[in-house]
Amino acid sequence: MKSNVLIIGAGGVARVVAHKCAQHNRLLGGIHLASRTVVKCREIVDSVREKGSMEVDGVIEAHALDAMDVAATSALIRATGSRIVINVGASFVNMSVLSACIETGAAYIDTAIHEDPLKICETPPWYGNYEWKRREECARAGVTAILGAGFDPGVVNAYAALARDEYFDRIDSIDIIDINAGSHGRYFATNFDPEINFREFTGQVWSWQRGQWTSNRMFEVKKVWDLPVVGASAAYLTGHDEIHSLSRNLDAPDIRFWMGFGDHYINVFTVLKNLGLLSEQPITTAEGQKVVPLKVVKAVLPDPSSLAPGYAGKTCIGDLVKGVKCGEPREVFIYNISDHEASFAEVGSQAISYTAGVPAAAAAMLIADGTWDVKKMVNVEELPPKPFLGLLNRIGLPTRIRDGQGDRALHFP
Repeated sequence: MKSNVLIIGAGGVARVVAHKCAQHNRLLGGIHLASRTVVKCREIVDSVREKGSMEVDGVIEAHALDAMDVAATSALIRATGSRIVINVGASFVNMSVLSACIETGAAYIDTAIHEDPLKICETPPWYGNYEWKRREECARAGVTAILGAGFDPGVVNAYAALARDEYFDRIDSIDIIDINAGSHGRYFATNFDPEINFREFTGQVWSWQRGQWTSNRMFEVKKVWDLPVVGASAAYLTGHDEIHSLSRNLDAPDIRFWMGFGDHYINVFTVLKNLGLLSEQPITTAEGQKVVPLKVVKAVLPDPSSLAPGYAGKTCIGDLVKGVKCGEPREVFIYNISDHEASFAEVGSQAISYTAGVPAAAAAMLIADGTWDVKKMVNVEELPPKPFLGLLNRIGLPTRIRDGQGDRALHFP
């Protein structure tokens, strides 16, 4: 049944979601993009048409929208007949968009946890501060709300669920490892919204260790991982969304997230932070102007979507899971490799955006065909992982596994 999809946001991830929805519009129906910057939505619409991404002839339109305005968002959902809303805008709008979905009955998908612009690194579990407080609302309204349906969070949650279901009787630890071994050739840039990117790393690093929340400083704990394709890669213990749901939904005493950073990134980040330029709190200049330092830094850095044409190299993201199966110790690494140049050739985005956007479109397809239309709020690990991972295999994000039997592709019925 055709659903009509409203995509909120106009960055690199939104571009990927639009192309992937267009490639499957026989199922998804009309595609609508909305953002405060409507010209960016129109550029995405043009790129979909130029690349011939539409599976069948159909509607794809751009709209101006302030997604913080619940009434306006509800009106646009109704006007476009959208039954699924894919929210890939700034994470500050999550609760507003969710409110509009509850009001209209549309299904809701996002790729990152909600944030308050004036708060950094809130008390864990992060989902408990905003999203989970609205579970009963979603259930009463019969609204499907899938939280964190990007790659991390998202696909890595499904990898953890697959490990639980298929490979272990007991899980002792899950280490989620995210390595970008690509290069964009710029002096300094972030791969997605700089404001959101920096906010992840200016507070405490929360991990789930020995069955409790553990705090570290950013860049305090480093480890070198030997990974497929990208080889030996340095990564740092980092706080991240998926730890906060997996620690609740999976019985594992240790769940950690590791992200790769080069020395240059760390040096620039450290200087910006020490100068106070990554602060989210407003300041007043000598001329009496009020500015937020973090927003100024965002304004002078390259737009992440502009990095795509010159990006080269690959990403490796996956779950290293350790535990016991049939009384014997076991270790598996379930992962994906993506290529920046291939992503650009297909949809005009780099692989960081590609890995976040394709899963969101896949989640929409699984809602549209009924597989994931659960009429309540869930995190990805609460849903059956095989339909999701099998669909991703077919539409651009194949899953592989490295274990005692070697390194091989995983296939799902």
